[in-house]
Amino acid sequence: MMAIIRQWFHRYFSDPQAVLLAVLLVVGFTVVLTMGKMLAPVLAAIVIAYLLEGIILTMERRGAPRFTVVLLVFMAFMAFLLFLLFGVVPLLWEQTAELVRELPNYLASGQQQLMALPEHYSFISEGQIREVIDLLRREMTVQGQRILSLSLGSIPVLVTLLVYLILVPLLVFFFLKDKARIVHWVTAFLPSERRLANQVWHEMDLQLGNYVRGKFWEIVTVGTATFVVFALMGLKYTLLLAVLVGLSVVVPYIGAAVVTIPVALIAYFQWGWGADFAWLMVAYGIIQALDGNVLVPLLFSEVVNLHPVAIIVAVLVFGGLWGFWGVFFAIPLATLVSAILRAWPRPVEAEEMAEGEEA
Repeated sequence: MMAIIRQWFHRYFSDPQAVLLAVLLVVGFTVVLTMGKMLAPVLAAIVIAYLLEGIILTMERRGAPRFTVVLLVFMAFMAFLLFLLFGVVPLLWEQTAELVRELPNYLASGQQQLMALPEHYSFISEGQIREVIDLLRREMTVQGQRILSLSLGSIPVLVTLLVYLILVPLLVFFFLKDKARIVHWVTAFLPSERRLANQVWHEMDLQLGNYVRGKFWEIVTVGTATFVVFALMGLKYTLLLAVLVGLSVVVPYIGAAVVTIPVALIAYFQWGWGADFAWLMVAYGIIQALDGNVLVPLLFSEVVNLHPVAIIVAVLVFGGLWGFWGVFFAIPLATLVSAILRAWPRPVEAEEMAEGEEA
């Protein structure tokens, strides 16, 4: 058994470049797994810095000084953040509270519809319907209380949120301003000969930057289009549903399927089975189709294409490890695995055979 392990290790880790890359990956994953919650502001700042770096580089290529560009872009970012905090969040909270207050009425209406099912389907009993209704009522009550309650137990959460609102913008500013110094400081601790690690890093740097910027614009575009369409059609809770639809693009395939449920339920409780409901679902389907077939290919043209099965597995695995950030970065992390597999040195035996065939 030990001989087999030594042979395998010799085949895949005989190259020092492979050993260095493996050590860097193990250290990186360990740090994120063990200190991910503590480093959440840093991770958020890195994502935002990646988002803004594309704008800064574009303006730098036109001859603008980096420090001046960083100040302008950072001020625009702060203005956008203040707009979200004082413009969007209060309206979002108001619609969420209104939806929670209306849930009992929706539940009563849904109960009437469900109680009529045994008359049409003999295999469904009235007892089963009542059990489902009781379960839904208890779950909605619990979730509603969690959303609307601001008890003393919520104070630490509010303090943490306030700290994040201060720390994240500061970190974003310094990541943008001192990017070269930070990168130089980090690379100074690495060996000078790191060809394989540099190859993987350059590919991931391109992929990650393109993905973060593309995903941001996809969220904004899909959310805005949904808001406009739902508002024109007179659907209730337009802003809340638009935010949900926009954020659903973070989770490929699964998100769009899940967010369809609240959209359809609210439309049904507002209009019932009718022309308004049908037209809204058609418009919603068109938005999803345009997102998948036009917007995604346009925004993610430089991202390596991955099979849908690989994307779903990546979402499940990395989401289970790191929660929201794992889901958000599922595609770049899957791309990282693909880049490593492509760049990893071939086994010694395969190289020797290839050299013998060339000779």
